[in-house]
Amino acid sequence: MNNVGTYHPGLADAPIYLDYNATTLVDPRVAEAAKPYLTTHFGNPSSGHAYAEQPHRALAEARQQLAGMIGAEPAEMVFTASGSEANNLAIRGTVLAHDRTAPARIITQASEHPAVMETCRALQRLHGVQVTYLPVDRDGRVDPAALPKTLTPDTALVSIMAADNETGVLQPIAELAAIAHARGVLFHTDAAQAAGKIPIDVRAWRVDLLTIAGHKMYAPKGIGALYVRSGVRLEPLIYGGGQERGLRAGTENVALAVALGAAAHLAQTELDAGGVDRIRILRDLLHHRLDELLPRRVQLNGHRDQRLPNTLNISITGVTGDDLLAAIPGIAAATGAACHSATPDPSPVLLAMGHDPGRALSALRLTLGRWTTRDDIEQAAPQIAAEALAAHPIAML
Repeated sequence: MNNVGTYHPGLADAPIYLDYNATTLVDPRVAEAAKPYLTTHFGNPSSGHAYAEQPHRALAEARQQLAGMIGAEPAEMVFTASGSEANNLAIRGTVLAHDRTAPARIITQASEHPAVMETCRALQRLHGVQVTYLPVDRDGRVDPAALPKTLTPDTALVSIMAADNETGVLQPIAELAAIAHARGVLFHTDAAQAAGKIPIDVRAWRVDLLTIAGHKMYAPKGIGALYVRSGVRLEPLIYGGGQERGLRAGTENVALAVALGAAAHLAQTELDAGGVDRIRILRDLLHHRLDELLPRRVQLNGHRDQRLPNTLNISITGVTGDDLLAAIPGIAAATGAACHSATPDPSPVLLAMGHDPGRALSALRLTLGRWTTRDDIEQAAPQIAAEALAAHPIAML
């Protein structure tokens, strides 16, 4: 696969795109890898004739590429239709396979993604599962010392996201997993935002289950995966023909699996080449420019260092994030999670961090990616600052 360069047709004559945490563009090299499985290689990979041979090999290669990105074995990767499905399989699958007589307990955090939170609530409502929500501090991080106090003999699973989708804050996953394992409890992490952006090693992290979402790492929407450590028992969500080790029935979508494998290979290549540094430099430049143009009005939400290299979540005093973005059609960004974009309420993530509703409503989530350029940053910062000043020209004391 050749270098894709700095141009993507999806961004031609369009607003500056600073919403990569909502979704990424499909890398043209990923689309190219998937195309033969939408046209020529149409066979069912489980069939026993010649038309199945190439799809079967491609599926195996994609599984190997995906496993290689996170330090897993290919047989430990289960393809799903999304990160949300992978989270459901991890959490519901663990609880329904739990062999205790008393209702199981799940431990998660107060600022988790809705795909985890709503799954926990459904299990509580339908199966009497007890759910404990660990608090996060002002930086958005879980204190590992809080976890042992909540673990009980009936705890089936601890589920803590690797990186927050709004603030980019990174959790101490290896430390939390070690604490859970010391009490014989399985550990799951939703790594949808982290995968491809930072190095991941499931052995070093000591996680049992890990979620990946394709559209967060330059693959199409509609494909995800769950790492399931060998030996972990899960009850399937979808029953049928026994595909994906019996954990996810249904004929595999070979084209999208190939796309995810290609995306994983590209992400690992980029990480190995130091691509993280380029994104981090641009992110910090954007923060610096906004600080210069709006002195004492820009507040960082999240940990200054322990966060994704592409994510800048800030609150600008005196203006709400929704009003600000509505006034700047030349920039595509967000105020929080994409799944909450139609909700005018303050970000539940920032509220969980202890910030007041005013600061939460003023939040902007500016996220960078593979096609973000320095020119994008130099154009975006003045536009954001100009509109913030027009909306609320407070004196700069």
